Amino acid sequence: MTNEERLDGRRMRGQRTREAVLDAAVALASVHGLHGLSFGLLAEHLGTSKSGLFAHWKDKEQLQLDTIDRAREQWTREVMAPASHAPAGVRRVFALHEARLRFYADGVLPGGCFFLAAQTEFDDRPGPVRTKTAESLEVWLRFIRSLIAEAISLGELADQVGAGQLAYEIDALGESAVIHSRLSDRETAFTYARHAVLDRLRARATDPTLLPEA
Repeated sequence: MTNEERLDGRRMRGQRTREAVLDAAVALASVHGLHGLSFGLLAEHLGTSKSGLFAHWKDKEQLQLDTIDRAREQWTREVMAPASHAPAGVRRVFALHEARLRFYADGVLPGGCFFLAAQTEFDDRPGPVRTKTAESLEVWLRFIRSLIAEAISLGELADQVGAGQLAYEIDALGESAVIHSRLSDRETAFTYARHAVLDRLRARATDPTLLPEA
């Protein structure tokens, strides 16, 4: 094995380790919040030393920022990407909402939703973490708006539908499902959230039969 091959191997192992740590950080932050995410907590959870973590992150803020990036990768993979398999138009909009509810119902994260936790924690804390959290929210809303706009252009949603308004409602109902599912009846919360978006889409669809009745 050449020195270059050994170096590449170390880099790959280091990258895998970094990704595993960030996956754990996303899960822990969904429960304890990004502010509560510390090197000590992460080291205890992983059964490693804090010094090993400092080899990857110079300080807590950089860890927080990288954790947001990792959470966005997870959200793209688990929620946004599956929706692309549905036919373009109103069915894809609804598929996105269902993918989100499935992410929560499957308990992918112990705290339910990383982004809801981060948004409520950092909405009044200026700085790079708040900025990146706000950017993540805008990317998500922009994606929902793009699917709605696509459905309008295909003639599957009425022309007078406001993409921004509908995207806001869909996101708000998804966030509400997280809170209610953890503080009230879990199944009822997800059922209500599903039906609420379905009813909105069917009411605005030019052909409601494209969507399930319930």
